[in-house]
Amino acid sequence: MVRYQRYNQLKKGGDEEGGTLFSVWTNAGCYRRRRPKLFSVLLLSLLSCSFILAPYFFSSSSALSHLYSFGVRNEGLVGHIDVNAPLCSSISHGTICCDRSHFRSDICFMKGDIRTHSPSSSIFLYSSKNSNGFINYVSSIVNDGEEEEDDELQHEKIKPYTRKWETSVMDTIDELDLISKRGNLGVHHPCDVIHNVPAVVFSNGGYTGNVYHEFNDGIMPLYITSQHFNKKVVFVILEYHNWWVMKYGDILSHLSDYPTIDFSGDNRTHCFTEAIVGLRIHDELTVDSSLMKSNKSIVDFRNLLDRAYWPRIKSLIQDEEREAHEKNISLSPTSGSLPDTERKVQHQAWRPKLAILSRNGSRAITNENILVKAAEEIGFEVHVLRPERTTELPKIYRALNSSDVMIGVHGAAMTHFLFMKPGSVFIQVIPIGTDWAAETYYGEPARKLGLKYIGYKIMPSESSLFDEYDKDDPVLRNPSSLTKMGWQYTKEIYLKAQTVRLDLRRFRKRLVHAYNSITGIPHLHSWPDRYSGYTVRKKKASSGSNIVPD
Repeated sequence: MVRYQRYNQLKKGGDEEGGTLFSVWTNAGCYRRRRPKLFSVLLLSLLSCSFILAPYFFSSSSALSHLYSFGVRNEGLVGHIDVNAPLCSSISHGTICCDRSHFRSDICFMKGDIRTHSPSSSIFLYSSKNSNGFINYVSSIVNDGEEEEDDELQHEKIKPYTRKWETSVMDTIDELDLISKRGNLGVHHPCDVIHNVPAVVFSNGGYTGNVYHEFNDGIMPLYITSQHFNKKVVFVILEYHNWWVMKYGDILSHLSDYPTIDFSGDNRTHCFTEAIVGLRIHDELTVDSSLMKSNKSIVDFRNLLDRAYWPRIKSLIQDEEREAHEKNISLSPTSGSLPDTERKVQHQAWRPKLAILSRNGSRAITNENILVKAAEEIGFEVHVLRPERTTELPKIYRALNSSDVMIGVHGAAMTHFLFMKPGSVFIQVIPIGTDWAAETYYGEPARKLGLKYIGYKIMPSESSLFDEYDKDDPVLRNPSSLTKMGWQYTKEIYLKAQTVRLDLRRFRKRLVHAYNSITGIPHLHSWPDRYSGYTVRKKKASSGSNIVPD
């Protein structure tokens, strides 16, 4: 969770090139040459002029590129160009276009004869035999067929990871070279595998391993970048992890019909006609419909999760039904145990389901057992979830998708709010010093998904830090003075060293509000006397502090 200043893109009039943050190179006369003979220069000049003027005398039609559907195709007169279209919305054959205007990520588009070369961490684009083909042929004669650095038409570098502004993590990301060369040089770089669909190339390095970053920096940008291909796309992954492909295989299979490619581990030359290198990202855990083709939104992303996880959930349900059937057979016919149980379930009144995402260690709720009892007495059916790193995501999705309310303390596990149905309630317990991150990373995105979000900011007396610092210490009284000093202070003091002991008299208001919101029935039960013994922890008799329910 790194706080950052949002990048404000400034557009200056007059000199368009002066403020340009992207680059487009085509193949016509962009390469450097050794000092050729005079005749060769004249011949090349004549041919260049001929082919430049040729389009004015001859016309041809071509199919729309897949890349055009990524943005808005700019056609016609300059006055009709859509200035709101993303950079590199439309590129011509044999072109590399890189959009570096976004503060979160760079993204490059390639179209033409594209070939991977993993040993050199490169992707080559060879100019096709179009209007420049004969020029390239003559050039090769002048140079006696020798391949040199001067044969590069364009050279771009990119780290295809979505935390561009965060230098410390970007320093760990593998860099790719995107190189455009003359088409005749492709004979030295033959294809091993030919693909008839586009490629999307991205990195699985950085913070991969943290569920928040896996969704925010990887899965959701991958959806944003590739969903318009309708599964006709190949994912090429740098810093490939088998466990990641297994973990997110259900989602990947709903974004692509093809196996993923380990860029570094597969030394074969993979050939494509189109490629996107890097991923688009909109904001924290969200999809901005105004930037998406067909106005796709975060709700559409969640619907994809629903489709992706349902086959596995269905399998789990069938396994449970089979086990229940086997138990039923093993019971004595005279015992009546199962029928009695079923009869009780049938007559049991419906209760809204509340899921608590439990933590161990830092930011754990130390009086969680009392929280469970309080929620049950209000009328909830309570389930405590303790997901591990190895827990299947479909199992977590099943539990939360069927829940009406989710409660958890701020942290990466709150990413699972994405598994809640729109209209359900998300209560985030916000420890001291995490206000900004809690709202930015989870509160605001949850509202965009359509959840009813409740942020519960704990009082100093509800934090374990209350026992470690004087009541007038900035750690308790002015957390922002420390968090603005840098991520390390936030991490060491407020994330690693803090647990929570809820004031259940105060927290109960949120539970009741959630219950009323789900059921539409006002809850009139009074607070049980046995919970009135909540005591405020004091350091000294003179420091008397009272908790006033807010």
